Amino acid sequence: MNARRRCRTAAIHASLLVCALVLAACAPAASPQSNEDVIAFLLPESKTSRYETTDRPEFASVISQDCRDCRLIYANAGQDAARQQQQAESALSQGADVLVLDPVDSVAARTIVEAATARGAAVIAYDRFISGAPLDFFVSYDAGRVGQIQGAALAEALKDDVGPGQGLLAVHGAPTDSNAATIKKGLREALWGSGLTILAEYDTPDWSPDASQQWVESQLTVYGDRVVGVYAANDGTAAGAISALRAAGMDPAVPVTGQDAELAAIQRVVAGDQLMTVYKRIGQQARLAAALAIRLLRGEQPTADLLVEGVPTRLLTPVEVTQDSVRSVIIDGGVFTVDEICTTAYRQACQDLGLLEEGS
Repeated sequence: MNARRRCRTAAIHASLLVCALVLAACAPAASPQSNEDVIAFLLPESKTSRYETTDRPEFASVISQDCRDCRLIYANAGQDAARQQQQAESALSQGADVLVLDPVDSVAARTIVEAATARGAAVIAYDRFISGAPLDFFVSYDAGRVGQIQGAALAEALKDDVGPGQGLLAVHGAPTDSNAATIKKGLREALWGSGLTILAEYDTPDWSPDASQQWVESQLTVYGDRVVGVYAANDGTAAGAISALRAAGMDPAVPVTGQDAELAAIQRVVAGDQLMTVYKRIGQQARLAAALAIRLLRGEQPTADLLVEGVPTRLLTPVEVTQDSVRSVIIDGGVFTVDEICTTAYRQACQDLGLLEEGS
């Protein structure tokens, strides 16, 4: 049980001590109260593959190894803010001492943090910041740096290929995700002075690949060959954008960015269908968040790199992945193997990049 909850519980016990002594003689025998420590890990959605394939298992692994007496509550909100509210309330009713919360809606999530604080539970904002809430800690990647990397990649790729009236389509992330706004800011910083203009832009509901595809399709009917590149905030929206470009007959497609280094995106980078993606060591982030949760559970104050709105924060560094760095970052880094990347459809592209030997 964490220090905050122990203090609150001690005060309650003191105020009830007299009543307890009076009732003890006539009360029936009661089952002993559980001293179980509980950590809840609440994730926002599953359309982005990383949450179920990396975040969840890596977080759970640290809890099982380093806090063996702890019980882990896990829930995924399926991109439904109301469902996440219910999941948080359920976790708190089950005695959660620490919530590690990746919010569906960063504004709506304030009520979750406030409810947890009122019950004496600590809250770590995970991946997405929750502004104006009494958080104990924030752990994420540097979202502004992600946007800068993506914008710089587009500027470099298109520096000699932009004519009068040409520009980008910008497919941003979900408007309910605080990271999306920070990434957007980083993008604009990178494009400043590059000569690249944004013809049209879109905040993608729920980071939906289908919504991305539909929007890009609609914009291609307006701008046609004036579109020389697509900024896509993550790999899911990139997939939707690339599908739209292909449907419009743009094959090979114009340069398209991404983020998350999903396997399908790495394969698209290898094949030349996607310009780049951004790799974030999600496993490292999940393990760090779990370790921080355990320290808060024990009443400790973890060290921070900086403060965000007064909240102790650890921000990890993202890494660009292009055709030139697939081997060094992804394969040598143990993210995906050559066999996982170089399936039949991508075998020739892998050979062309030197990821596979000729005839293998």
